Amino acid sequence: MGRRRRLRGRPVNGILLLDKPLGLSSNHALQQVKRLYDARKAGHTGSLDPLADGMLPICFGDATKLSAFLLDADKHYWFRVRLGQTTTTGDTEGEILSERPVEGVTPERIEQVLAGFNGAIEQLPPMYSALKHKGKRLYELAREGIEVEREPRTITIHALTLHSADLPDLELSVHCSKGTYVRTLAEDIGEALGCGAHVTALRRTGVGPYTDLPMHTMDAIEARAAEGREALDALLLPIDTALSDWPEVRVSADSAFYLKQGQAVLVPKAPTEGWVRIYQGEDFLAVGQVQDDGRIAPKRLMGSG
Repeated sequence: MGRRRRLRGRPVNGILLLDKPLGLSSNHALQQVKRLYDARKAGHTGSLDPLADGMLPICFGDATKLSAFLLDADKHYWFRVRLGQTTTTGDTEGEILSERPVEGVTPERIEQVLAGFNGAIEQLPPMYSALKHKGKRLYELAREGIEVEREPRTITIHALTLHSADLPDLELSVHCSKGTYVRTLAEDIGEALGCGAHVTALRRTGVGPYTDLPMHTMDAIEARAAEGREALDALLLPIDTALSDWPEVRVSADSAFYLKQGQAVLVPKAPTEGWVRIYQGEDFLAVGQVQDDGRIAPKRLMGSG
C-alpha cells in the first residue's frame, strides 16, 4: 500500500470577510490569508481586480463547498467616475482615447440617465476582463493589441444611486447581479451623457447576504495572527451565514442518516421548491434542493471532506 500523504495545515472552517487592499490580486490575497491561518483548505468567491479594493469573502474548509453560491450572488459596489474622458481600459490604468466637454451635463440629466440603467440590461464584456477566448484571457489578448468579438450578456441593475456630482467627477453606488462589469457600466453612462467616462476608484462593499458587516484588513489579520490562532479564528463567520437568506429545514436523526448516504428524504412542512439549508438540531448538515416529488436531495454535505 502506498504511503498516506500528510495533509498540510490545520482544519479551519468558516468565512472571513477580507477587505482586500488595492494593488493585490485576489489570488495573492487568498494565499496570504491562508498562510496566516495555516489553513488546510481555502478559496475565494470570485476575483476582485487588483485596482479595486473591498470585500473578498475567504472560505475555509467546508465553507469552500458554498463558494459557488456566493460567486452567483448579487454584488454591491461604490465607484467614482470621471466624465469627459474615455480610456483604453475603462479605468485609470489605460491611455486616454478621447476627451469631450462636460459643461452641458446637469445633475438632473445624470439622474435621468441613471434611471435608464435600472432593471435587466444588455452589457458587452470589456476586452480588459478575465473572460476566456480559445483558452486565453481577454485581458491578455488586449495587451497584445488583439480585439475579439464578444457576445452581450444580460445583467440586472437592482439599484444605481448618485451620491455626489462634483463635475467632472461622480460618486455612485450600485447593487447588481453577478457578471456586471462596473467599468463598462461607467463607460455606458458616459456615452449616454454624451461625454464619455472612465472609473477612477472602485470598491466592493457587499457580496450576497454580507452587506452591513465589518471587513478585516490584512494588517488587522496579521495583528490577530500575532496573538494566536484563537484570536484569528474569532474573526470567522459561521459557514451557514453565506446562505442566511435561504429557507431552513430541520430533520430527524433518521433523515440525517439517509441524507449523509446521499439519499433524498421527505421533510414535513418543507418548501415545495428551490434550495434549502438543512439542519439536524443546531448543526448545519447540508445544502439541499427540493425535487419534483417534494423530497429534499442533499447537494453539499458538511463535514464530509
